[in-house]
Amino acid sequence: MEAYAKAVLYIIPVFLLLMAIEVIYGMVVKKNTFRSFDTITGISSGITNSVKDLLGLTLVIIAYSWLYEKMALIEIKSSVLVYLICFICIDFSSYWIHRLRHHINYFWNEHVVHHSSEEFNMACALRQSISSFFGIYSVLLIPAALLGVPPKVIAIVSPIHLFLQFWYHTRHIPKLGFLEYIIVTPSQHRVHHAINPIYLDKNLAAIFCIWDRAFGTFQEELEEEPCVYGVKKAPKTWNPILINFQHLWLLIKDAWRTNSWLDKLRIWFMPLGWRPEDIKDKYPIDYIDDPKDQVKYDTEASSALHIWSWIQLVMTHLFLILMLINFGEIGFPNLFIYGAFLFIHIYAYSALMDLKKSAVLFEAIKCVGAIYWVLQSGDWFGLNGFWAAGSMVVMAYLLVSMLITMGFAIKELTASNLVAKAGA
Repeated sequence: MEAYAKAVLYIIPVFLLLMAIEVIYGMVVKKNTFRSFDTITGISSGITNSVKDLLGLTLVIIAYSWLYEKMALIEIKSSVLVYLICFICIDFSSYWIHRLRHHINYFWNEHVVHHSSEEFNMACALRQSISSFFGIYSVLLIPAALLGVPPKVIAIVSPIHLFLQFWYHTRHIPKLGFLEYIIVTPSQHRVHHAINPIYLDKNLAAIFCIWDRAFGTFQEELEEEPCVYGVKKAPKTWNPILINFQHLWLLIKDAWRTNSWLDKLRIWFMPLGWRPEDIKDKYPIDYIDDPKDQVKYDTEASSALHIWSWIQLVMTHLFLILMLINFGEIGFPNLFIYGAFLFIHIYAYSALMDLKKSAVLFEAIKCVGAIYWVLQSGDWFGLNGFWAAGSMVVMAYLLVSMLITMGFAIKELTASNLVAKAGA
């Protein structure tokens, strides 16, 4: 995990730089593809995913190392060849697990957050899941195991394969000529994120588009059919933690409400969108049937709240960087406490972005709990080792954060209620 923490530490500035370039380019060509709160949600989602992975909160059903030991038929001597085969095997398995997530009710819950943005930019690439509880990725790597790809090679190539999927989340790069027949391009991935009927569940490949062309899931981006981004059941929240579990909560409610015991069991493994017959009409769901009817989610937040939300995102990054730098020293179980703090912190400021009263409650839990930790331990997870006054600064920030959040809650919620009453 320490090696993964170092990798995340190094990749963060690269991702932020690429997003900054995309924003600046959009301003220059007068084609902005970013919205303030949507971008904060995307980046915050990436942080929650990184923290979850760092804490190892996914139960691996079958470890790849076990498959390798039991199933390897050959041993590849060439280091170049083994890495090439590994990359192709990972890409092949990525296609199938992606296809599974788009077609099975339960597995969609692991993926819906990635499609939840109603924009398409590099920030939405960071919308990665925290709701994948069971790791089945290794099972789909059986071809790699049969070919004798060592587990250490999988461990090296997997994050590289993931990071290479970042760049094509943009609207600014047009079709790329002959490359459209070889690799996944921005044009192809724009199709993948669209809710237009002709585009749904298409272009599922990660790096090589040959899988889509071979297995019938390829769709070209059409000039006469502009992409409309998002999901058919709009999340209607800026809270990345809530977005991660909305579909799961829907499945739980449907399983509870149906009278059929068979449906209670099979709903989890039925095709995406399937619901028991006895509850569909009784508990209807608001879907976007026609992309032209999409109304993008927004909140009546002041410019000051937008600025404060960005400040909170910067603080989140600073807290995360300390966690990554001091990962080994913090150690378990304290890393779980640190992770819980980051999750509550993100929940609090994203609830405020949604103009929810719960923002004050979660902000209070965050601040009181964190101040208690500093007072009891005398340090903020080793920060004093880097900066003698670090823990005092953290406590000062927590107090200011609590007061400002309460102030925004009073002002913004009051203004929002007045707007709602005027509209009624």
